[in-house]
Amino acid sequence: MKIFVSINEYQGLAGRSTNEILQLYAAHGQQMKLQRISVVTQLHGAIKRLKQDLKSLHSFALELSKDFQHQSKTCLYQVLAAVQGIQLQNEAMQKFQIKAFDLEQSLQEVTERFEKEKQKRKALHNSLIELRGNIRVHCRIRPLLPFDDATGHSVSQDRQRNFSEKAAYAADDETVLVKCSRPGHASVNKTFQFERVYSDLESQDAVFADVAPLLTSLLDGYNVCIMAYGQTGSGKTYTMLGPQSEGNLAFSIEEESELGIIPRAAQEMFRLISEKPPGSYWVEVSVVEVYNNEIFDLLAKDSYGKVFGVKRDVVTTREGKSDVPLLTHVTVENASEFLHLVEKGLQLRVTHPTLVHAHSSRSHLVVTLTITTVVFGDNFGTLWENEQTSQRLHKESSCTFPQKVGESKSASSSRASSPVQLEATEKMKQVKTRLQLVDLAGSECVGLSGVTGAALRETSFINRSLSALADVLGAIAEQRAHIPYRNSKLTHLLQDSVGGDAKLLVMLCISPGQKYLTESLQSLGFGTRARQVQRGQVKKKNFPVPSKGK
Repeated sequence: MKIFVSINEYQGLAGRSTNEILQLYAAHGQQMKLQRISVVTQLHGAIKRLKQDLKSLHSFALELSKDFQHQSKTCLYQVLAAVQGIQLQNEAMQKFQIKAFDLEQSLQEVTERFEKEKQKRKALHNSLIELRGNIRVHCRIRPLLPFDDATGHSVSQDRQRNFSEKAAYAADDETVLVKCSRPGHASVNKTFQFERVYSDLESQDAVFADVAPLLTSLLDGYNVCIMAYGQTGSGKTYTMLGPQSEGNLAFSIEEESELGIIPRAAQEMFRLISEKPPGSYWVEVSVVEVYNNEIFDLLAKDSYGKVFGVKRDVVTTREGKSDVPLLTHVTVENASEFLHLVEKGLQLRVTHPTLVHAHSSRSHLVVTLTITTVVFGDNFGTLWENEQTSQRLHKESSCTFPQKVGESKSASSSRASSPVQLEATEKMKQVKTRLQLVDLAGSECVGLSGVTGAALRETSFINRSLSALADVLGAIAEQRAHIPYRNSKLTHLLQDSVGGDAKLLVMLCISPGQKYLTESLQSLGFGTRARQVQRGQVKKKNFPVPSKGK
């Protein structure tokens, strides 16, 4: 009974559940249908919006395409215009290039004509100088150097700054420009004209290139003197000799480009002589210094053969020429022997350190090359034709028979007594020309150099001798009856060269710094006065004229 009841209950529950499930399914279907309708509606809306966006995008693309086409056309027109402009510019550039080329050629032609006219003017000017006997004056401006910053005494910072500034410049190759400025005063520019002006960038080669033509004059029968003038530390010794090492000159092949006028002049002289017939020339050298108004022979030797400075005196001969009796003259056969002798002399030269220069020269150095030309009256022409005769006569007739390097005076005198030599001496004639190379001691301001004691005394003698040189030039310029050569041993020694018996070149050396303005102006003033001196035409040593047919 109970079992049937339970089955009925379960059947009732199952029937009710089925109804409920059907009801739930119907409800769910309705809901699904509503959801599908909603999704479809949303999709229709999205599609509609997409169509609107696509339409807008299409319109924008059309507008963009039109705008792009318009801009493309505009850019194309601009490119075409630019191309046309470039073509026009290229044509104009080509015309300018042609014009520039023509102008360059014209400029080159004008420059060449200018250089030719300049050389002609220079040649005429030099001829005028020779006819008047004027003193050639060149000016060299050295570079600023580290010690130019040191003043040597207490000064303000403003003055210290001014001291390190340049005051002297090479305006061109004939003009020196000096800026004169003083505190509280307007700057004033002064100019000085000389035959040649070297800037601080020009080399030793450039300096010697203008000196070399004078050396040819020696073999043509003229005496020549080259003199360096300027204050202490202005580059005189560097210009005349070259670089120094520990106060001594360092002649070396490695430093050949730095060699000064003296070693270069020796090399050039022996080069010129080598082109002449052998034995027709020989060269003697003497080296002296003028120290504290005394002349010292720097090649004299003692009985042991040691070189030491011997005091000599300068006299005036009957012919009115200056001469130094007993002065040592040594014959040299090449430039190396000459440089060896000069170095020996330099080792004895007096130097002293100052605030301006560590190896300041305290004496005037005079290196003299005497060139003897052997000529033979009627046999003059034969001398040049017979080389062996020339060599034999040179060996047998060394004239007054100067001492050779390393030869004793007794050996020299024994050679002179040979009968063959006496016979040769009677037949031959000699023409002597002289090259004097002078490195003057520097003028200096005691306040800048800071010298005391013996060095102060040296400075006094140096300045007095340079003042005497200026007095001599002034007297010559004014054509006074009396020329005060004997006021100083320096001027007495250089009497012949300064007085008109030699072609004289003064190489002014100046420092560019504001610190040395006063000394530079003094040197430039000296050069200006020297340039104006007219001594009359320089005398030439006449060589015998060879007989016709010889």
